[in-house]
Amino acid sequence: MARCVFLSSTVRSSTGLFVFIACLFALAGSAAAQSTRNVILIIGDGMDDQQITIARNYLEGSRGVLSLDRLPVRSVAQVLTVSNEDPEQAIYVADSANTATSMATGVATSRGRISTTAGSDEDIKTIIERAEEAGFATGIVATASVTDATPASFAAHVSQRFCENPGQMSNIEYRGRVIGDCSQDLKANGGPGSISEQLVASGVDVILGGGAKHFEPMAEGEERSVKEVAAANGYRVVVDKAGLESAPGGGKLLGLFAPGHLPVMWQGEDGRVAEKPKPSFMNRIHKYLGKVKLPKPMTCVPNPAFEDTPSLAGMTDVALARLSQASDRGFFLIIESASIDKKSHGRDPCGSIGELEQLDRTVDRALAFAERHPETLILVTADHGHAAQIIPNESLFSRFGVPVYTPGHLARLKTPEGSIMGVNYATNDFKLEEHSGVNVPLYANQAGVGRVPPMITQPEVYDIMVGYLGLRRMVAEYEAP
Repeated sequence: MARCVFLSSTVRSSTGLFVFIACLFALAGSAAAQSTRNVILIIGDGMDDQQITIARNYLEGSRGVLSLDRLPVRSVAQVLTVSNEDPEQAIYVADSANTATSMATGVATSRGRISTTAGSDEDIKTIIERAEEAGFATGIVATASVTDATPASFAAHVSQRFCENPGQMSNIEYRGRVIGDCSQDLKANGGPGSISEQLVASGVDVILGGGAKHFEPMAEGEERSVKEVAAANGYRVVVDKAGLESAPGGGKLLGLFAPGHLPVMWQGEDGRVAEKPKPSFMNRIHKYLGKVKLPKPMTCVPNPAFEDTPSLAGMTDVALARLSQASDRGFFLIIESASIDKKSHGRDPCGSIGELEQLDRTVDRALAFAERHPETLILVTADHGHAAQIIPNESLFSRFGVPVYTPGHLARLKTPEGSIMGVNYATNDFKLEEHSGVNVPLYANQAGVGRVPPMITQPEVYDIMVGYLGLRRMVAEYEAP
């Protein structure tokens, strides 16, 4: 401003006035470009509307509301997936790797890929990498292993999501079957290395979650572990809630609170999950005869294994406190409640409900932060839908004497309202349920008003975030012509 006043005083003419006004505009533009902006992206893995309704019914009742429901913006995001062999061909059911990649990079890719393109296998710059280049602080918080598909997609690049540590890069096997190979991503072949190696080299300021076992192997080509490389790169490594709470401020922080994914907050009583209804002998002879025995109703109870685990809200508090002090530009923070999905794979509605409650509490923490820092955009969404489905506790056809029942697995939850809610899983009869191809919700706080349209595609979530941070969209080079 002093320079603008000096210019106006030295040029006593209309030209001087013009220069003065131009200078003010330049300063205003510069101030806007440098103003503090924060983006908090909260992802409920597998959190479609069925999961939200199941949790709302159980936690708050059918007339209740979650913190999610109080957000002023609600949109719908279309989940985009493409074939690896033909990126122009759509696939209608996604996984966490390609959907997180869409939001992290603005590019639709194929299942299993971590911020790499379908077909050509090019690395795609992520919003975290772009934010770091522009001077923003960055953070990752997850209830999964931090090397899992969703968090990894924001700071790493590999052709297969299974390549989580240096020992899982070539001919990855599961029960004698090869399920992946990332040989081209080995450092020896000119690649960036495994996901854990990339995370400790990423410069991300705060990384909190599970996955300690992926940081124990020796880093490729070195005689020290990935965790030791992290320490050498300036990360303070903490491994429990006490260490997290006592970690001094400043510097980079890596929190690894479980060997794999973090324990969930809730479980079914006696460890129960959804079970198959049992038809009688006569019903097996003919579907209109006999009767069917449904699983006994159950309640959700605390999971003892969760007791000393940092909560998602607690980890978020630490991340927000550190990131808000780390840069004058602001920050980008990705938060994932991962086991809404993982427990749905295992037909465990109580596990999923507890993880959605963790997410809802975290939304409260994010909103409280945004109250104190109005320049904060909060987006809450899911990566894909999942198997859980609310169905009648007893079939409507049973009143006509027909013993109709689900062919899937059924959990009957006793709700605080005194009713019984039927939660069904029926994508397959295998050990693990599968994702669904439904659109997913997208919520935003007040900063999202006017920025979030009623319906978007997942890559456009990236557009909203980079636009809010003042970063130009730079993905055209990765997209098919």
